Order: sequence, then C-alpha cells, then structure tokens
Amino acid sequence: MKPANSIFSACGTTIFEVMSRLAVEHGAVNLGQGFPEGLEPPALLQAAARAVIEGPNQYPSMMGIPALRQAVADHAKRFYRLDVDPATEVMVTSGATEALADCLFGLIEPGDEVVLIEPLYDSYLPIVRRAGGIPRIVRLAPPHWALPREALAAAFNRRTKLVVLNSPMNPTGKLLDDEELAFIADLLVRHDAYCVCDEVYEHLVFDGRRHRPLMTLPDMRQRCLRIGSAGKTFSLTGWKVGYITACPALLQPVAKAHQFFTFTTPPNLQQAVAEGLASGDEYYQGLAVDLQKRRDRLAEGLSNIGFELLSCAGSYFLVADIRPLGFAGDDVAFCRHITVEAGVAAVPVSSFFENGDVRHYVRFCFAKKDAALDEALARLARYFARR
Repeated sequence: MKPANSIFSACGTTIFEVMSRLAVEHGAVNLGQGFPEGLEPPALLQAAARAVIEGPNQYPSMMGIPALRQAVADHAKRFYRLDVDPATEVMVTSGATEALADCLFGLIEPGDEVVLIEPLYDSYLPIVRRAGGIPRIVRLAPPHWALPREALAAAFNRRTKLVVLNSPMNPTGKLLDDEELAFIADLLVRHDAYCVCDEVYEHLVFDGRRHRPLMTLPDMRQRCLRIGSAGKTFSLTGWKVGYITACPALLQPVAKAHQFFTFTTPPNLQQAVAEGLASGDEYYQGLAVDLQKRRDRLAEGLSNIGFELLSCAGSYFLVADIRPLGFAGDDVAFCRHITVEAGVAAVPVSSFFENGDVRHYVRFCFAKKDAALDEALARLARYFARR
C-alpha cells in the first residue's frame, strides 16, 4: 500500500494523551494534562444549556456568531485598549489549536521560514512542516528561560515569514516583559515578518504581573494575529472555543483555511462564551488569585519533598528539577515511574523540545482541586520517603 503522509505518520501520540492514559490505567492523580478542576463558572454552564434549548442549533456564520465576535472586540478594548472591528477582525475557531493551524496554513507558503521558540507546544512543529514551512528553532534555557536575543536575531532573514510566540508560556510559565516584546517587534519590522501570538493563558498571570499582547506595541497592529482561548479563560477546555484577532489583510487568508477545517463552532457554546467575556473584574481577578494559591500550594509541597522548583509567572504549570531526588533515569522514565509506582502523573519537559535533550525537568499542572493536589503530594511524599 502507498504510504500515508510522512509528517503525521512520524508523529507519536501526544505526550498529554499518553500520560493521561497511563494515569487512568494506574489510578494516578493526573497532574500531567493541563485541564483544570473546580474552576468552571456555573453561569456559563447554564448559559450554554439555555442556548442549546432555545437555539438556533444550525450552522452559524463560519466567522462566529455576532455576539461572540463583538464580545472578543470588547474584551480587547477593555483589557488592552485595542480598537477591533468585530465584523472584519475577529474569527471564532473550534479551539486555539485549530486557530494556530488556520494561521499557519493560511499564511505559510512552501519554503517560508518560521521561527519557533523552545520549549514549545507540541502541535507547532508538525503543523508548520505540513504547511510547507521550514522551522528555525531558538531555544530558551532553564532555569531562567531568558530570551536569547543574539540567537533569535540570527534566526531571522529575508525568508522569514513569521514567528510563533507563546506568552504566558507553556510549559515554562514565562511571561515576556516589555523589553523582550520590543526586541521581537523590532525584528518583525526589520524583516517584514508576522507574529502568530498564542496568548491562551492571558488571564492566568500571577504576583501582580499583567500580560501585554505584542499587538499593542507600535507598528504591530498589522503584523500580529492574536489567539485567545475560552477553554483556558473559563476553565472549560472541552468546549474547544478559540478566537483570532487580526487586521483584515491577515485574517482573510486565515479564514479561508478555517472554512475547510472545521468551518464553524457549536453556537450554544459561542453564546455562553460571549456572556462569559463580559464577566466583571471580580471574575478575572478571582481566577488569577485562585490559581496563584494552587500554584503556591503545590510548589511548597514539591519543595518539601525535594524537588527544585523553577519560577512560574503564568499558565497552569510548574516545572521541577528532578536531580535533587537522585533518580537514575531521565524525565520520561521519571514520569512513567512516579505514575506507576507513586500514583501521580506528570509530563516530561523534554517532550517540548525538538531534540528532547533537556532531560531532568518535569511539568506538574496545579489547576486542580486542593484535595487532588494534597493527595498527589501525600503520595509523592510517602513514595520518596521509602526510597
């Protein structure tokens, strides 16, 4: 038989699915996959249920229902002082991963170079390659994850079409500061390139910090495509509702890709998310405060067990160095080992690197109920006390 597509055939099953299956098999507390617990706003659940009963339940516009597109525009104005036309500059997608695929397939021509920053979300590379792009990878190094400006500048040239930028960043928890954003903006202008801005954790930022979209910087309005996620903002990851904000010239080709991928998104979920985006400041502030408490709860417990914790300014995730525990294997072996033997699942950070040679860091998700965090810590403490 003729072979299937070589790029996707060469991909393994995503590490998040692998570790979640292993967690189920062994009854482990799952701190691997990044889905939250106990944070879902009841009003949104009720809104979705009401909307599915009241209808309509037929195809909405492929660009999204007007109420949600307006809500995304209002959200951009409210939080970032961005003036966005909901009719021409907002599109709703079936999740942020689809939004990423739409942007990459809509903008990349075969042979275009795409700058990617490691560690990176595992969908970036296969999508870039399947779209015909040539990845140019720049690596952030633990434990501080500083932006390597010289290496980043060297990755740009006349063939660079775009850069994919994730901030707040999964898995590092890094939040790009104003100087780093300005440096990237300068590179985009000098090389006439675009930026696909993966900002799904925009409201999950801690310790008094604030997320700033690259799009808000001078000369960036026409170069950036900003991706948001209702799944992350409202802790409803199974809904798969995302949205792209971009100028019409960039959004139009992206919309053409979208129309042949998913075309549209369930209208009742769109209606609920539209209502959710209008939530008061107490919701957004409360979400960050709650998650910061969970981060600190898990960090204290892991530190007491012997892990060395890296800083986390945003997202759902803590990265921990396993070397102080004296484990003989690498991060992949460690995650499998603690899932099976200690009953706690985590994700190896090497899976976020192309070469996978960063081998002693693991990622824990702290967006779980206190009872789950406490049980995971108790299991880990008992296990490592016996070793």
